[in-house]
Amino acid sequence: MGRSIDYDVAKEILEQEFQKAEEQYLKGSTITVPPVIEDTTQKLFSSATQAFREALIGCILARIIDSEIDIRLPYMNQGENAFNGRTLDEKVVNPFLHDKMIPCSKSPYLSALRRNVSFNEETLKGLRDKDAFIALLTYLKEIEENDGISSRLYLQHLMKNFIQLREASHIELAHIQRLSLEQFGTLIGGMLQIPSGGLLPVILSVAMFQTIKDCFGLNWKIEWQGINVSDKASGVGGDITIMENSAVILAVEITERPIDRSRVVSTFNTKIAPHGINDYLFFFSSANPTEEARDVARQYFAQGHDISFLPVQDWLIHSLGTIGPKCRSQFTENFLGLLGGQDIPATLKIAWNDRVKTLFGT
Repeated sequence: MGRSIDYDVAKEILEQEFQKAEEQYLKGSTITVPPVIEDTTQKLFSSATQAFREALIGCILARIIDSEIDIRLPYMNQGENAFNGRTLDEKVVNPFLHDKMIPCSKSPYLSALRRNVSFNEETLKGLRDKDAFIALLTYLKEIEENDGISSRLYLQHLMKNFIQLREASHIELAHIQRLSLEQFGTLIGGMLQIPSGGLLPVILSVAMFQTIKDCFGLNWKIEWQGINVSDKASGVGGDITIMENSAVILAVEITERPIDRSRVVSTFNTKIAPHGINDYLFFFSSANPTEEARDVARQYFAQGHDISFLPVQDWLIHSLGTIGPKCRSQFTENFLGLLGGQDIPATLKIAWNDRVKTLFGT
């Protein structure tokens, strides 16, 4: 009895929509869903009962995979259109939530939801948190009345709320005592490929400047800001500003966008000239600056302003190669100190942990 589900397909769908939700979260974008979905989601996540929102994931997956499934019947013995919601949770949903370090129960079907539960109003009689369960029923009704495309959007929206739940929790970073230069290259290269809105290149660069300052006893004051903070509003000349005796000795702009002539001219007029900066450095992580950008930088050099371009990954690796083992360990400490900040998205912390596990095969 009941309809079977391909658990590998379910894993793939869940991973796809979670990745989309992460991208939207990091961009600060809104996933637009009908008001009824928005309202019921808020009720489910404001509830102390975790089981209902976790069980909902399996229901949506079942609906996407097989529209003939009755998503209100999560046990195979409940009818020919029922599905095995408990097994789907045990094989796919719960391991996924734990792997993504999202706060969750051991299993919704072992906590608030009793054996052979049905997602209908009859079940309300035996539940304490009736408001949250009614929200679940309302959500299920909306899924039933829409197609698979809508269900994927709802799943993505649901995943974004789980990500927000994770952001409020503490993520323990993986600490490592020693890394070879090759291992640093693997980790840094992997981290720079993670969509972060430019935040990761900034953190890595700040960590390196802090390391250079500490290891060589320099009288530097290093100021940096979030990637989305206006330079003009904050009164600084770049993403990272290095000062000595109140004088700016270097300003750094870290960019994932193309650097063309107009970008250099605009930077000169709005940042370099107003702040009297003589040494300005563009760190880039993707496309090389255009030849026109380099030409105008040479013109400004003749006027006394050094404007240079460096690939951030190469600079980091070359710097690590010249500062020695002790300072390489200091760099790791500095980077993890910055990455562990409360204002740093948990997604980036988990990305670091994942790459460390992959590097050491754990």
